[in-house]
Amino acid sequence: MTHRPTLLRSRKQRFPPENYLNRELGLLAFNRRVLAQAQNVDAPLLERLRFLCIVSSNLDEFFEIRAAGIKEQIKLGSSTRSTDGKTAKEVFRLLSDEAHAIVAEQYDLFNDDVLPRLAEEGIRFLRRVSWTEAQREWIFEYFAREVMPLLTPIGLDPSHPFPRVLNKSLNFAVELEGKDAFGRSSGAAIVQAPRLLPRVIQLPEQLTGNKYSFVFLSSILHGFVGHLFAGMEVKGCYQFRVTRNSDLFVDEEEIKNLRAKIQGELPQRHFGDAVRLEVAENCSPGMTQFLLEQFGLSEDDLYRVPGPVNLVRLMQVPDSVDRPDLKFTTFTPGVPVALTRKPTIFSVIRAGDILLHHPFQSFSPVIEMLETAATDPDVVAIKMTVYRTGTDSVLMRSLIRAAQNGKEVTVIVELMARFDEEANIGWATKLEEVGAHVVYGVVGYKTHAKMLMIVRREEGKHGGLLRRYVHLGTGNYHPRTARLYTDFGLLTCDENIGADVNEVFKQLTGLGRAQTLHHLWQAPFSLQANIIAAIDAEANAARAGKRGRIIAKMNSLLEPETIAALYEASQAGVKIDLIVRGVCTLRPGVKGLSENIRVRSIVGRFLEHHRIFYFYAAGKEQVYLSSADWMDRNFFRRIELGFPVLDKKLKRRVINEGLQIYLADNSQAWDMKPNGIYQRKRRANLSKPRCAQCELIDTLKPGSAI
Repeated sequence: MTHRPTLLRSRKQRFPPENYLNRELGLLAFNRRVLAQAQNVDAPLLERLRFLCIVSSNLDEFFEIRAAGIKEQIKLGSSTRSTDGKTAKEVFRLLSDEAHAIVAEQYDLFNDDVLPRLAEEGIRFLRRVSWTEAQREWIFEYFAREVMPLLTPIGLDPSHPFPRVLNKSLNFAVELEGKDAFGRSSGAAIVQAPRLLPRVIQLPEQLTGNKYSFVFLSSILHGFVGHLFAGMEVKGCYQFRVTRNSDLFVDEEEIKNLRAKIQGELPQRHFGDAVRLEVAENCSPGMTQFLLEQFGLSEDDLYRVPGPVNLVRLMQVPDSVDRPDLKFTTFTPGVPVALTRKPTIFSVIRAGDILLHHPFQSFSPVIEMLETAATDPDVVAIKMTVYRTGTDSVLMRSLIRAAQNGKEVTVIVELMARFDEEANIGWATKLEEVGAHVVYGVVGYKTHAKMLMIVRREEGKHGGLLRRYVHLGTGNYHPRTARLYTDFGLLTCDENIGADVNEVFKQLTGLGRAQTLHHLWQAPFSLQANIIAAIDAEANAARAGKRGRIIAKMNSLLEPETIAALYEASQAGVKIDLIVRGVCTLRPGVKGLSENIRVRSIVGRFLEHHRIFYFYAAGKEQVYLSSADWMDRNFFRRIELGFPVLDKKLKRRVINEGLQIYLADNSQAWDMKPNGIYQRKRRANLSKPRCAQCELIDTLKPGSAI
């Protein structure tokens, strides 16, 4: 999504381009690490299939946003170079080569390894050539009953031009011979598969002899497409899929009503400029060229695949197969012991700050806090930010109930949370209908900070008082992703933190200058400056012969000025460990530049998502948690927070659980080389295997002392 913010600061690139890596190639390198999870024969088989699907999902978004942006630069003739000094054409050439290589490896793995192993386990995907007569009869009945009534074949002739093809939809190009009822013989037709149809259909056990036999929707359409064209001969039927530019452009100077503007733009996302064409490998050269011309694409944008053109839709298979032995072992998230010792969650928080480490610890205390607040007669106000929360959210229902119960409810809904815009507009409408105050943040700055504040009237030493209870998090208010992403959440009623959070809410709902905050670092005002100041302080300590130490964990590291500060700290002698899940454009381990910097990536069962910033700070050990990565957008075009962990025991937990255990990982860790290539961490002979995520499941399980 494109913004033109009014408060962009100028930044210098203090090191030459050769000292930076390419962002797009870094994103694809991360996808290779995900693909490696699918290649791991020691991983549960259905989880390997799931990782294959995740690779496809990641590539979809990569093309919809990153590749689309590069192609747009080429189209406009932009002379802008990337941080590593490359032109848009150079970047596109490199990303195209690498993306093609990844897709080829992905389908080789799918066809030659995963599918055969699944078949050995009694989980089969039946090809048309192997259907028995009874199976074929059942499949045809399914086609006639469930599929054919929904299809609208489009014959291509002067009165039926090439149809508008939805982004990422499944389609079939059909080559025909003969004349139809009106004497027409265009020779080609397009069949679009409705999105509500499942892409994988399970057959009855009595027809196949085993419980889990599936057939692809594409196989069904191929098998019976002739029934859509009576009296004509089908010479070829080829599945294809087009990926389109899905970035939304909102010009803030033209906006009068942000919600109305986004609602108007959303339908166009399905029909943005085409950026990639996927076709079945058997698609004829003539039809392939015809499709490329229709979408304005070249051979570089073409991906021929030996299998389903959309592996993402196979994600339903692991969920529908009841084979626990082929999946990750289930576990029950723990709950901090303190939450079991007091009658209410508010009394627990009054007794001391609570740290939640998801998904190893449950997200339920956050849900309980909001549900309790919705009905607690002493709660007078609730304020919350919403970035991603899903279409069915218990948290949003609690906010609605709170408003219905007469609480002052204020919700900052980010309407431009990519791919969640429609869900957020829906919640905004429902909240407004019950009298909640709904604000859409600041145009030009996404509200990405995760804040919940509950104001409660309580008895104090000097009579009644209003106390603020606050939840701050590194991840979204989304119960489902809280079971899949690693994140920290802090529950506190610290007066200064509460005052800071209240000040940020005032900024977002009202007008006025940004005030100095007690503890919080806030983007776009102070977050980047404070991080660089903390880095510089470690560098100054090292130059003075004292200890300098930095450990930071995040999803992405891109911002040039921050990277420059890290390079200078390394040159000063500061030991720096960076745990970066995804793209990192800093070059580690370069003599004279970054030999004191190590970069590693952890890719495992859960998506690493928390952002943790550690600075030795002359022994004070400053630890901040944040919603922000070290990227331009997070520092300068978003409302973000960095918040300190003040309690010494909780600070030690963050260091141990969020940093040290990941630095010790020798099972799911990848070390980055100076050239940007990642190498899987090799365990030394006889050394104990260490898996951070596995150890955290055990450490934080129910009944643990934490």
